[in-house]
Amino acid sequence: MAKTAENSRAGNGIFWRAIGWGTAGLLLLLPLAAMQHSENVNWTASDFLFMGVLFGSVGLAFEFIVRKSRSGAYRFAGAIALLAALLTVWVNGAVGMIGSENNPYNLMFGGVLIIALIGALLARFKPAGMTRAMVVTAVAQAGASAIGLSTDPHGGMLSIGFAGLWLLSAWLFRKAAEKQNAIRLAGTA
Repeated sequence: MAKTAENSRAGNGIFWRAIGWGTAGLLLLLPLAAMQHSENVNWTASDFLFMGVLFGSVGLAFEFIVRKSRSGAYRFAGAIALLAALLTVWVNGAVGMIGSENNPYNLMFGGVLIIALIGALLARFKPAGMTRAMVVTAVAQAGASAIGLSTDPHGGMLSIGFAGLWLLSAWLFRKAAEKQNAIRLAGTA
């Protein structure tokens, strides 16, 4: 019986991996298809390479998150943080968070991503530490956005909204930490 349940979980994991990696592949094919029908979409080989590396990095990071914890809250928190990072890089590279993609203010958002990564490493990917890392990242995101607000009010407001993604991730990591602590306390009782 246990063997069947184990095989079922493994099969389910393969299904979700196929969905995730397949979605990344389809997202890469969309610009290729759009280039066949519109002159407004003009990706180069380096654009496809960059996005392939970006999607691959996010996919591998999510694989790590899934292996790190069985907690749904932890996995969802990680997915939200990865989404925030992916969108930050994508928007910044395509059109820029503040002004155009060439605006030097946009370099601050690279710093936000470095803060998230260093915070996660210092937390050793444990949920309580990840909560703090994501809050600090949200504050950095909001600060970088506020600095650029005077230059580009629309872009500044949009990028402040990204702080909400980091905070949502922090809240979910907190839920995962609370559940982990409850399980630990129940085990010692």
